[in-house]
Order: sequence, then structure tokens, then C-alpha cells
Amino acid sequence: MLASQEQAPTTASSILADTEVVVAAAVTLDDDLDCHDAFPTKAFEHFRQRGLLAAPLPVERGGADLCEVSETEALRDVLYLVGRGSLVLGRLYEGHVNALALALRYGDAETRKQVSADATAGHLFGVWNTEPAQGGLSMTRHGGALVLAGSKCFASGAGHVTRPLVTARIDDGRRLMLIVPLESGLRAETESWRPQGMRATATGTVDFSGLQLDVGAVVGEPDDYLRQPFFSCGAWRFLAVQCGGIAAVFEALRDHLVKTDRGGDPHQRARLGEAATGVETARLFVARAAEAAAAAEADPEAAIAYVNLARGAVERSGLDVIELAQRSVGLSGFLETHPLERRVRDLATYLRQPAPDHALASAAGYVLDAPCAFHALWQRL
Repeated sequence: MLASQEQAPTTASSILADTEVVVAAAVTLDDDLDCHDAFPTKAFEHFRQRGLLAAPLPVERGGADLCEVSETEALRDVLYLVGRGSLVLGRLYEGHVNALALALRYGDAETRKQVSADATAGHLFGVWNTEPAQGGLSMTRHGGALVLAGSKCFASGAGHVTRPLVTARIDDGRRLMLIVPLESGLRAETESWRPQGMRATATGTVDFSGLQLDVGAVVGEPDDYLRQPFFSCGAWRFLAVQCGGIAAVFEALRDHLVKTDRGGDPHQRARLGEAATGVETARLFVARAAEAAAAAEADPEAAIAYVNLARGAVERSGLDVIELAQRSVGLSGFLETHPLERRVRDLATYLRQPAPDHALASAAGYVLDAPCAFHALWQRL
């Protein structure tokens, strides 16, 4: 069993063992995960009680070492299972994991101690890096205080994430990571977040102007956030969540064919077979991308290229499975009462990650310039 709030988990296997059950229970706790101006507050309280919010932390800090390279496979499976249960939960949980991974990698001993205490106490973390065309976040020093000005946009969990990790420009133009303590419900604007899918992620704009922090809010050195290969290779985590969402769409298709007794039709079987191939393609690419990221220091360029290839492969698989499922189920799959309808909207929305063409072109450039045969490109990873 996952640990309760009285007893923290001690191993990644103990977290993984019941993740599927815990996620299934969490999905039922909030009134609606497909509603504008909603947020899965109760679900994340359940995650806290069952050890998932603390799981990325080191064992000695009450976690399960999910951010350690040795536990990459366990983290991949946890993210996949959360995404399969709910892409809304998956997107927010992956942001929490990402923020803790950055703080643990680049923060000093005091930072690691503080984020561990906050995560254990139930604070939700996130990474907010995107900025509006004007008014991006900057930081200046006034005496012993750090003063913020500007905002972040497309901030998932705005108004609910109370420990965002943000990047802020400093005087020389570089960007510094900060963990900013926020109060729930303040400084966030989410009224403009009216997407087709991923509605309950409470994504919006957060204005930090006038906030004063002490130097303990700083994580690492300037531009650590963009340090390679970890910046690009970290994409495998959101791919794992997307892979879970693709599997959920496939299961809705398969259940429909079974319940309607249409699985005997040869055309339906052909589409189901194609969809199954897409799901498995995504799963295999994500598994290999996670392995490449874990071994990235051996050959950083190779690892980045493989993760970028995986981004394109998972997107393509997701789009293919969506099309096949909609064609097979037909018009009923577009009705709000059908299990497929929401899963498709959430997945189509979440697949819109930044700069997919650049990622694919970058991977292609690595392949073109490689001095060895294609089959040998990733043998060292």
C-alpha cells in the first residue's frame, strides 16, 4: 500500500504498487475534471495523503527517490498511470515532479531541505517558464531582498500551485530559477482559460509584481534551467503522461467495440490493430527516451536527439489513435456522454507542446551529421 500521511513511503516500488488504485480513487473525488474554473483540489489532497506528492524526494526526506536515475523506470510508470487515469492530474503532477527534480538537482542543501518540507506538508509545485509578449518576469536586488516584476502565462495550476519554480531575468539578461511562496487564490487570472480540453488545469497568468523574496528562494546558478542535456531530455516525463492518455483513448475504443458487439467487423478490427500499434509505438519510444535521458551524460547530443525523436513519435501516435478511435466509434463518440469524447479533447489539447517542429528538425540534424550508421547512433545510451 502507498503510505498514509502518518507514514511516508520508503521505496519507489511501494509507491508504484498501488498507484493505479490511488489515481482511480483520486479521479472520483472532485465534482468535475472537465469544467472551466475548476481544479482537482481533493484529488491532490488524496495524492498527498497517499505519498505521491512527496514521492520525488529522497528517502531520507520522506520520499521514494523517484527523481533518482536508478528509479527512472518507476517514475515513468507512475507518470503513465496518472496520465491514463486523468490527463488533467497527469499534467499537474508532472509539473510538480519537474519542479522538485530541478530543485533537487540544482539547489543547495538548504533549498533541498525547504522543498522537501513543503512537499511533505502538501504544497503543490509547478514549473512556470512561459512569458507573455510583454511583461515577462524580472528580478532585481534591493539590499538583501529580491524584488520581482512582471508575470508568467500558460501557468498550469495558477491560483493553486503554491510553490512555483519560475525563471526570472536578472541584470545581465540571464535567467535565474526561483521558488516563490504563494498563497492560494491570489495573483492568478484564469478566466481566459477556455480550451476544448484540459479545462480543470486552471491554466492562466500570474502577476508577481512587487513580491519580495529572500536569497533562499534562488535555485542554482543563472541559466541552470536551460542547462543541457537535462533541459531537453526532461521532456520524456510529459511524454510518459501523454502515453497514458493515448492508452486511455484506446481503452475507450476497445470498450466501445466490445459493448456494441462490433468487434467482429473486419474494418473495425483493422482500425483497432492500427490503434494498438500506435499505443505500443508510443510506449516503446517513451521507455527508450527515459533510458536515454537517464544515461544522457555519456553522450548528451545523442540523448537529446533521441528524446526529440520520441516527442514526434508520441505526438504522431496520439493523433493517429484519436483519428482511428473517432472513425471507429462514429458520431456517438462526439457526444459528451461518451467516454471517448472527453479523453480525445484532453489528449488533443495536451499534445500541443511547444516547438515540436524544432525538436524534430534538431533530431534530424543529429542523424544527418552523425559519422556512423543509423543503427549505431544510440548504442551507447
